[in-house]
Order: sequence, then structure tokens, then C-alpha cells
Amino acid sequence: MPKKIILYIFLVLLFFSCKNQNTESNKNVFRYNESKGISTLDPAFAKSQVLIWPTNQIYNGLLQMDNNLKIQACIAKKWEVLESGKIYQFTLRNDVRFHNNPIFKDGIGRKVTAKDFEYSLNRIIDPETASPGAWIFNNVAENGIEAINDSILQIRLKNPFPAFTGLLTMQYCSVVPKEAVDYYGVDFRNNPIGTGPFIFKLWKEGEKLILVKNPNYFEIDSAKNPLPYLDAIAISFTNDKQSEFLEFLKGKVDFISGLSPANKDELITKNGNLNPKYSGKIKMINQPYLNTEYLGFLLDSSEIKNSSSPVLNKKVRQAINYGFDRVKMMKYLRNNIGTPANYGFIPKGLPSFSETQVAYKYDPDETRNLLKEAGYPEGIGLQTITLTTTSDYLDLCEYIQQQLSQFGIKIEINVSTGATFRDMVANSKLEFFRGSWIADYPDAENYLTLFYSKNFSPGGPNYTHYFNPKFDLLYEQAMLETNDIRRYSLYQEMNQILSNDAVIVPLYYDEVIRFVNNNVMGLESNPMNLLILKNVKKTN
Repeated sequence: MPKKIILYIFLVLLFFSCKNQNTESNKNVFRYNESKGISTLDPAFAKSQVLIWPTNQIYNGLLQMDNNLKIQACIAKKWEVLESGKIYQFTLRNDVRFHNNPIFKDGIGRKVTAKDFEYSLNRIIDPETASPGAWIFNNVAENGIEAINDSILQIRLKNPFPAFTGLLTMQYCSVVPKEAVDYYGVDFRNNPIGTGPFIFKLWKEGEKLILVKNPNYFEIDSAKNPLPYLDAIAISFTNDKQSEFLEFLKGKVDFISGLSPANKDELITKNGNLNPKYSGKIKMINQPYLNTEYLGFLLDSSEIKNSSSPVLNKKVRQAINYGFDRVKMMKYLRNNIGTPANYGFIPKGLPSFSETQVAYKYDPDETRNLLKEAGYPEGIGLQTITLTTTSDYLDLCEYIQQQLSQFGIKIEINVSTGATFRDMVANSKLEFFRGSWIADYPDAENYLTLFYSKNFSPGGPNYTHYFNPKFDLLYEQAMLETNDIRRYSLYQEMNQILSNDAVIVPLYYDEVIRFVNNNVMGLESNPMNLLILKNVKKTN
């Protein structure tokens, strides 16, 4: 009997034998695994999904986004837009308190005021903080964040920007108490104090993170019941996806997000549907995801160890873009979960996405022609290019490596751990890297800002260090444009420039896919794959 079939039989037996072993004592504890590890719980550094998920449980901001990407009130109960879009004025709730902590008088969390938001948002801008989120306030006027009184916060912009409220839903904009940051200093990363539905309890780095229910949380459900319903959240850090999958089948992990080689063929069919044998035992939740998976080139010769690296040659970058079949990649490696990224960086689901954009599809003849024009016919004389990735995406990178090898393009794959990899990308230390960009708010500016020259990393998200004066000019024009149709047209023009310059290699437009055990209720999805646990319940 083939080994693969034996493994599947074992997994199925394991699932059914262990399914009912959960005890009453853990029914209100939601468990998930973060295979990439967590480096900080300070929202000022919540730059990736692995950091955004836990901070979203601990903190709140002025505003929040619902599952339909609509901006909703949070700590701000209402807001006004004044002076033709240049001033945003927020009126705060008066019943929001920070988590109880010994730093406060009598250990009781004090009430949140507008001064706390003035401090928290200015902290993101402060160069001493070195927050990777500082770029989101590039359009805020100097001294433009001001507490008018305890209840009213005013933010003045240099220029109108219709997507500004979306920026404020990002976890960077969470409110934190100044006295906690002053007291803990750099250790605020592992002593977080927020206002969110869950309170930090324990973090044994690399092993587990425990958050417990905030009994004083201010939000309620539609029946006026207090949130959250869960007693606690337990996050584990098993970096092996096969082990994570087995723990899920045992019921020791309540959900898994995304696909990996460890679970892909077992859980879903080649057509992208839930394997029928798990029907009634597991729920699959999926929908379009505002996430573009890509490979990025570092275009700054001063940052690349090899100043003659082939990635600095545009024709070589274009050849790589034409040199592999994205459709087959999605069919065989992703079970058709997601869409081949044949139309540039802006993903499906945003109004500025366009299938009329000229981008890249598999074209062997064009690959050969471009290599010849670059001076490397059949890849002769072309130096090896190092592609750095994490283990989660190794299969995709190996597929691309194999496809490009037929043209003489030699790719060496370097597998790095999650935390180390993210640090090297954020500091522009990799000549060719695997990347993801998940929308922080539903506007394509969020994608195009990665290539604006004033956002060079590490101070901003321009990890490629791409610089194009025409692109910058169009970006600045778009930031001034209040007419959506004209702004979307500018976005599409910028997307085309990025494709022409082959700044990146778009791989696919992702899809949110979650597998949840049937005793979990209320866990929904959204196009940004934000994990929201305040509405989740568990039963036996």
C-alpha cells in the first residue's frame, strides 16, 4: 500500500479517536498555533499578520473594520470630517479603561482619554520608537495630532486622503498607556497593556502565550451580552506544520489558517473543496483575500553584497516573470486555492484591480529573448541568484527554481526561519525574497506605498528600495485625488509601471481559508484575514 494512503488512514483514525478527548475544563479556551513565532506584543511593531493577530486581541484603536471592510466605531463613538477632508475630529467613549495592572493606582486600569491617543499616535511617528508603521502618518501635518480635551481628539492632514479612516483601523494605531511604556521601556514588548477583550497573562517565548478574558471590556453583542465569550486564548509555537496539523486533528488546536504541504492534499480536493470525509467534523471557511504573494528583488546596489547581481538587470527580472507557469503552480501546489497573479501587484477584490493590465503570463520564447537581450543567451554567463524564503513556501520556490532552470536561470534557495527572515526583509538584506502583502485597509494605496521612494525600509515598507520619479509623482497625485474613479486610474497606471520595471514577481492573489473544529462557533473570516476572537464561543 502506498505510504501516502497509509498516512491518510492513520490521520483519519487519529482524528476520530481523539475528537472527543477535550475536557470540560478547556471548552472556553481557544487554541491556535503560530508556527512563525511572535517577536513582540507592542502594537507599534505590528507589521505582519503573526503580530497583528495577538495584538488585535489585546488592544483597541479609535476605529475598527468589520468583516465587510466597513469602518466602524470602536473607542471613538463618532467622528467628523472637517475642512474639506483635512481635519478628522473624534469623540471618545467614556467607559473604556486600560487593563488592570500594578503600574496603575491600586492596580486598577484607568480611563482612556484623548491624551492617550495623542501620545500613542505620536509615539508611532517618533523616530526614537523606530516603528515600521510611521509611514501611515506621512500625510499628517506637523503637530497635527492633538487632544482638544479628555474626550475629543483632532488629527489634521496636510492634504485630504479619503482612505485615512482605514489607516486608523491598523493595529499600529492602538492606544497604549504612557506610564506603562515609560515603566517597562523596551520590555513593553512582553508586558503589554491595552484595552482589548483579552488581557496578557503569560508568555514563555517559543513555547506558549496565554491571554485571559477582560471582565471589564466595553463592547457588547447585539443582545447586550458582554464580550468576549471565551475565558482565554492559548497560542502555541510549534514550527512544524505536520505537527500542527496532527494537533488540530486531535482537537488540541481549534483552527488552522491557510494551506501547507502538510495538510493541503488531506483536507481539500484538487478542485478546492473540503475533503468529504471531514464533512460534519470540520468546517472550511474561505473567501477572496486582499493578499498578494510575490517574490521581491532588492534594487539598491548599495545594499546588495554582489554589486553585479543579475537582479539589478531589468531584462533578467522580466525574463524570470515570464519563465514559469502560474496556472500550473496553482493547480498542483495550491489545489486552485487562489488566483494566478497575471495582472500585477494590486489584488483581486479591490476596485482598482484590472484584468486589462499588461503583466506577465508564461511565455518561454519571451524569456529566451529577454535573456539574449540582457547578454545571457540560454542563461550562459548568468550568475546564480539566491532566493530566500521560509519553509512554508519552499514548494513554490522549488517549482519556480525548476521551471527557470530550463532557461539557464540558476536559482539557489535559502530557507530561513520566520523571525530572522522577516528581519532581513524589513532591513533590505536579501537580493531576492519571498513576500506577502496583506491589505491593512481596502484601498490600493496600501499596496503601492511599498514602492514609494520616501518609504525606504527600515523606516517604511519599501523593502525593494525601488525608486522611479514618475511612479513617485503619480503616487503623490493620487494622494491628492478625492475622486475615486480618477484615483483608481492613477493606481492602475502605477501598477503598470511596476510591471514594466519588473520590481517584483507576482505569484498569486490569495484566498482566506480556515479549517475550524465543529465545536467552535462565531469564528468568521474577512478579506484581510484578521483574526477576531471576541465573538467566538466553544462547546463540548
